[in-house]
Amino acid sequence: MAVVVVCTVFAACTGVIGASVVTMALLAMPMMLKYGYDKSLTAGTICAGGTLGILIPPSIMLVLMGDQTGLSVGKLFLGGLFPGVILSILYITYIAIICGRRPELGPPLSLEERMAVPVKKRISMAAINLVPPTLLIVGVLGAIFSGIATPTEASGVGAFLALLMTIAYRRFNWKMFKEVVLSTGKTVSMVMLVLVGASCFTGVFLGIGGGQVLTDLIMTLGMGNKWLIFFIMMFIIFILGALIDWIGIIYITFPIFLPIVEKLGFDQLWFVICVSVNLQNSFLTPPFGYALFYLKGVAPPGVTTEDVYKGIFPFIVLMLIGLFLCILFPNWVLYLPSLIG
Repeated sequence: MAVVVVCTVFAACTGVIGASVVTMALLAMPMMLKYGYDKSLTAGTICAGGTLGILIPPSIMLVLMGDQTGLSVGKLFLGGLFPGVILSILYITYIAIICGRRPELGPPLSLEERMAVPVKKRISMAAINLVPPTLLIVGVLGAIFSGIATPTEASGVGAFLALLMTIAYRRFNWKMFKEVVLSTGKTVSMVMLVLVGASCFTGVFLGIGGGQVLTDLIMTLGMGNKWLIFFIMMFIIFILGALIDWIGIIYITFPIFLPIVEKLGFDQLWFVICVSVNLQNSFLTPPFGYALFYLKGVAPPGVTTEDVYKGIFPFIVLMLIGLFLCILFPNWVLYLPSLIG
């Protein structure tokens, strides 16, 4: 449960999943396994918690969706906040229930170990360690919502604040700085290549009339029922999530789906957030799930791929439950964005 909470805080600092999954796998997983936690539950918790980074603002996914749709990134950030919290609560609730029914999956610490660190000290330590991520969250999101910076500029604010904190904690060195710059360059290059390839594919596909054919197919399968059509689109995105990168999914499907959404009278912002919740599964569903490979790459010896795959399926179900809640209660998504002009 603490891992999910920490991943939620991480999500509001990073906007990506790799940092959360790898960090928690390196720090929390060895300790959890040492105390006899179930391997599958441990792996599933870290993978699912790490994926919150792509939904809770400042999410890079929502930035790209805003660019593709023309919607306000600030409103998308606000729209993604509550669904992200809902998923976090669902994960914590599931862990509490499953470990309550089967304590051997997540055995508690002994009374002596719990008494070794008083509750007041635990709270004070947690509060102190929350200061750096809080400053990052306030700096990045505050710059966006106050109108001082665009999302792109706010990412620079976040990077600068992280650099200052690294120096303040005396962790800065030139080797680390070089690795960060190279890693960032590789990631940006990869993303840009995917964007170029997806844009070329979409342009050719739409240019030869493929978009209209697919639109007619979806409308025919939906038999004129807008909700059936909506769920067909969600199903297509879910299946694609297991097969290709989420960036490609956005750039391929949005030019086709958004006109259908507008024609059916759905709120575009609500639809985009529903898609972003749905795409949480793309990081967990094999064979393409990013989080699975991130975790397996740094997992302690003895954690098999089978353990990882087995652990993520309950959380995929929980993600789908979160998606249905957003569909049933659209105001959970739209309320915060409605507060800004």
